[in-house]
Amino acid sequence: MSCCTPARDGDAPRRPGEVRGRGSHAVPQATVPGGGFVMGDAHGDGYRADGELPLHPVRLRGFDIDATTVTVAAFGAFVAATGYVTDAQRFGDSAVFHANAADPSAAQPVPDAPWWLSVPGASWDAPGGPGTVAAPEHPVVHVSHADALAYCGWAGRSLPTEAQWEYAARGGLDGARYPWGDAHPGSDRVKIFEGDFPWSPSAAVGTVPAESYQPNGFGLYQCVGNVWEWCADRYSARYYARSAEAEPAGPDRGAARVLRGGSHLCHDSYCYRYRVAARSHSSPRSSASNIGFRTVTASNTR
Repeated sequence: MSCCTPARDGDAPRRPGEVRGRGSHAVPQATVPGGGFVMGDAHGDGYRADGELPLHPVRLRGFDIDATTVTVAAFGAFVAATGYVTDAQRFGDSAVFHANAADPSAAQPVPDAPWWLSVPGASWDAPGGPGTVAAPEHPVVHVSHADALAYCGWAGRSLPTEAQWEYAARGGLDGARYPWGDAHPGSDRVKIFEGDFPWSPSAAVGTVPAESYQPNGFGLYQCVGNVWEWCADRYSARYYARSAEAEPAGPDRGAARVLRGGSHLCHDSYCYRYRVAARSHSSPRSSASNIGFRTVTASNTR
């Protein structure tokens, strides 16, 4: 499993039907010009097992990308138009951080990570379980990789490749640790865990509206912190050593899918992955209260 989110094994029950029709995509866009950058961890901050090295050059065509993660409101429009049922809803539960669970007594701790609870009824519209309500302007969470792809199919979009994601997240600052540069962030720049992780937060735990804090140089909000973001690529810790320079699209094989950007639960003592070079992964049916996604124009991805 990934460092910071519980992974789910196995397949969901069979889908009742395919997504029907094609919808609009009500998320503001940022235009990212074509160009090149050096991909990977230039500072030696990363975890060796994550595969943030070697540094390698990448060249990309220009593309449009969501300025924010897909919001609850945008995902709700998709569900209303199609009747789509998410993986979390079909499985009947999803992973919720202990402080955000509506009824911890009704949940089971996740093995090896007891601060995560498997909460019955937790889903995109009830992020803490039954009785909780998702705020429309917040990032949608409890979405699996498969759910994100279903949304993309409806909206005429794609998930970004890992290279597109990092290039866009850097905002033109090649080699920087964060979207704003190298300065360590305060609470005015990013939504991460404050206090002693995981049991003693000193500030509210949970997501904030998707369009919070200052955007980066390309106009993207919260590329780090708040929620992890699914990418299109399969995950391999060894991929960077053989990555193509032009339009890399990840390895051809592998079950796990890439997650980028960290989340509101990242903390230096446990998950220093709210950096633009940081990588994580999970199984494509996994969902949690800190996983969301943003999309790119379908015509510019492979």
